[in-house]
Amino acid sequence: MIVARALRALAPPLALHFPTMSRIARGVVVLVVLALLAPVSASAALTPPATGPAPTTTTPTTPTTPTTPTTPTTPVPAPPAAADHLAMTLGGVYGVHSKDVTVTGRGLSVEGVSKPFVAGQVVTVHIWKGRRLVKSATVKIRPARGGASGTFSLRFSSGAAGNFSITAIHAATPEQAAATVAPKKFSVILPVAGPGSTGTFVSLIQSRLAALHFAVPEDGVYDQLTENAVLAYRKLRGWDRIYTLDGAVVRGLLNGAGTFPVRYRDDGRHVEADLTDQVLALINGSQVYRIYPISSGKPSTPTVLGRYSVYMKDPGYLPDGMYYSNFFYTGYAIHGYDPAPTYPASHGCLRLPIDEAINVYNWVQIGTRVDVYYGAN
Repeated sequence: MIVARALRALAPPLALHFPTMSRIARGVVVLVVLALLAPVSASAALTPPATGPAPTTTTPTTPTTPTTPTTPTTPVPAPPAAADHLAMTLGGVYGVHSKDVTVTGRGLSVEGVSKPFVAGQVVTVHIWKGRRLVKSATVKIRPARGGASGTFSLRFSSGAAGNFSITAIHAATPEQAAATVAPKKFSVILPVAGPGSTGTFVSLIQSRLAALHFAVPEDGVYDQLTENAVLAYRKLRGWDRIYTLDGAVVRGLLNGAGTFPVRYRDDGRHVEADLTDQVLALINGSQVYRIYPISSGKPSTPTVLGRYSVYMKDPGYLPDGMYYSNFFYTGYAIHGYDPAPTYPASHGCLRLPIDEAINVYNWVQIGTRVDVYYGAN
C-alpha cells in the first residue's frame, strides 16, 4: 500500500505499468522505492508525534537561602534639653508711687531662680543706665535647698543717680534651653531733702517713717509734720533731739530699724508714753498705730507715772493754751501746745505739737488706758 502510493507520487507513469512488469522487475522497483523512502521513514521515526506539546526538560535549581534585609542604623538622638524658667527679683529697693527706688551708694541685690536646676549652667546679668551698659557679669547657678531649682545672685550699687534696668539671660546649652528675664527697672536717687523739699526722695522717707508707724503725711512734701516724724524717730533711736534728716536717719529708715517696744500688750486700745524717749504711741493691743514726739513735765513739775484712763475730753483751746485735751488724772492731760519743745518743759502734762493734737484727740476715747513710764534708753 505504501509502495503503491509512493510509486504514484514519485512516478505516475511507472505506477501505471507496475502490474504488467515481470516479478523480477517489480522486485527491483520495490527495492528502489524502499531505498528512497528509508531517509523519510528514519526522519519520521526520529520526529516526535504532533499529537501533543514537546516535553520540556528543566534543570533543577538549588534552592537559595533567603537573606534578611539589612536595616540602616539610626543614630540615637541626644536627650532633649531641659526647659528653663527664669525669675528675678531686686532686693534693697523700695516702692514709691509704683516705682522701685534706692539711693546713691546703697547696695541692692539681684536674686534669681532657675527651674529646673541643671548642673553647670550660668546666667549673664546686664545692668543698664539708660541705654549705656554699666555692668555685665556671668553668674553661676547653684542648687537651692532640695535641688529642684537653682539660684543666682549679684550685688550692685551706683554712686550716680539715674534710671537703671537689669536683665538676666541663660544661653541655650545641650543640657538646658535658653531663657530670658524681662528687664527689672529701678531708679537711684540722691538722699538729700529738707524743709520745703518735694520729690521722690521725700516720698521715700515719708513711706519709710509710715512703715514704722510714725505719724507722717505721704504727700511728697517735707513739711512740719514730716519734721515732727523725723524728730520722733531720732528720739526713739536715742540720738540728738533735732529735726535734721542726716545720713544716719536715712540708713536707719531704709534698714527698717527703730520700732516702738510695746510694754502693755494686754491693754487693748491704749496709749503709752515713754518719758525716757519723750515719745507717745497710740496702740491697738500689741500693734502700734501712730508714734508722736512729746514734751513731758520739766523737773520741777514732773509728769505722774502709772496706769490711768481718760475720764474727760475737751476740744478746742483752754484759757491756758491747752488744745484738744484728753484728761487722764486730775489736771494731767494729753494735749496740743505751742511750743512743744524737744525736751521736758510742761507743767506735768504730755504736750504734743499743736498740729498733731486733733488726730490724737480723735483716736483717744473716754476710758482709753494711758500708761506712763520711763523706758530703757
